[in-house]
Amino acid sequence: MSKNTWFKTFPGALMVTDKDGKIINMNDPSAENYKKDGGYDLLGTNAIMCHQGPSLKKIEELYQSHEINTYTISKDGKKKLIYQAPYFENGEFAGMVELSLPLPDMMPHYDRDATKK
Repeated sequence: MSKNTWFKTFPGALMVTDKDGKIINMNDPSAENYKKDGGYDLLGTNAIMCHQGPSLKKIEELYQSHEINTYTISKDGKKKLIYQAPYFENGEFAGMVELSLPLPDMMPHYDRDATKK
């Protein structure tokens, strides 16, 4: 496998922005998720401005605070985990990564702490 080819076809949607919110990378599932908005044509556009109302306020806060944001959604009958996290280069905030993972309807949960007792 050549360098970073895993990124393009990874089964979760991956989107990467720079510190100003400009979309600098996305993979095939992400382009598919945002197909109605332009898919890969979104590269170079501002992801922050794609949001409205409370989600716009939240994403602006994330770019200021550099915190991690996680939640689940249901869309088109599918449950997904959304994980938004900052990344840093040379100790400086460089942007955000959004990972959207499809979740099965029934998903086991293992409490690893319980097995230590």
